[in-house]
Amino acid sequence: MTLEDLGYNKELGAYRKENNLDSFGVGRVISEHKDRYTVKTEDGEFDSELIGNLRFTATNRNELPAVGDWVSISEYDEGKALIHAVFPRKSIVERKAVGKLGQTQIIATNIDFGLIVQSVNRDFNINRLERYLTICHTSKIEPIIVLSKVDLIEKQELEELINQVKERINNVPLFEISNQSGLGIDSLKSKLVKGYTYCLLGSSGVGKSTLINTLTGTSLMHTREISESIDRGKHVTSHRELVVLDNGILIDNPGMREVGITDDSDGFEITFEEILNLSKNCKYNDCTHTNEDGCAVLTALENNDLNPESYENFLKMEKERIHFESDVQDRKKKGKDLGKLIKNMKKNNNKY
Repeated sequence: MTLEDLGYNKELGAYRKENNLDSFGVGRVISEHKDRYTVKTEDGEFDSELIGNLRFTATNRNELPAVGDWVSISEYDEGKALIHAVFPRKSIVERKAVGKLGQTQIIATNIDFGLIVQSVNRDFNINRLERYLTICHTSKIEPIIVLSKVDLIEKQELEELINQVKERINNVPLFEISNQSGLGIDSLKSKLVKGYTYCLLGSSGVGKSTLINTLTGTSLMHTREISESIDRGKHVTSHRELVVLDNGILIDNPGMREVGITDDSDGFEITFEEILNLSKNCKYNDCTHTNEDGCAVLTALENNDLNPESYENFLKMEKERIHFESDVQDRKKKGKDLGKLIKNMKKNNNKY
């Protein structure tokens, strides 16, 4: 294996040289377990930990290594290494952190494509597809939709689902696959390119780990049979993990029950481009597209020129985005207030 097989390129090499990191080894984080990381290099895998300075200078969790990161390391024992630096990230796939006010959670870094996997049985939900599309667009990575378990439904039903997707989502590659029969696997394989990184996104039990096993031709990822009671695979993956294929790099993820939207408006606008284009003809610049006179979006809705389900999902996600933005501002204000309090306390202590 070479570094190029892991996604190493000229830009990373230039950064390494410019920042005098040539004396260290270089590798990519392929898994993370609390405070320890598995780093893959061209020579093998290393159980790695951060040097103290890197750990204590990080102002938040997102500044620490994540799966997909390139890092500088030094081996200190057989199979063990220290991480000295994290290279700049070309992309960050993240979502709203569950249960944490105004914070984000990194899913993976240095991604080129997002494979949005959704099974066509009980998991099928176009609203959720639009959420994952927004995550991809926000991260500036190319989305690819993968409809899995197509062997579980009739051909006519599958065609109807595909038409529903295409009515709401344009210009996104779509693949129909079955890990059981092998249908569509070769077609999906042909889309993967050596040296590029693909992050699998989707709920628990949609077949992400099984897909990796199918693509690698091995039982690399632990999977379980479909549950008869809920008609979907049971959640198995408990952590993110990077897998190198002959023609690309895959990152598996634990299934996400919540796909919270952050405050980035660019990705949101790409997902709902049709509504954005309509809004340019609204009478008011600050139109909320809910009850205003002269709203081009509402006019299109009344004339059946806009999908009502997509419109409802747009309103719901926009509300989430605005709330998250408000939460971020609240956190910043509390941080500033705390900083002032500490500063005043230090001043008062100095007086005595």
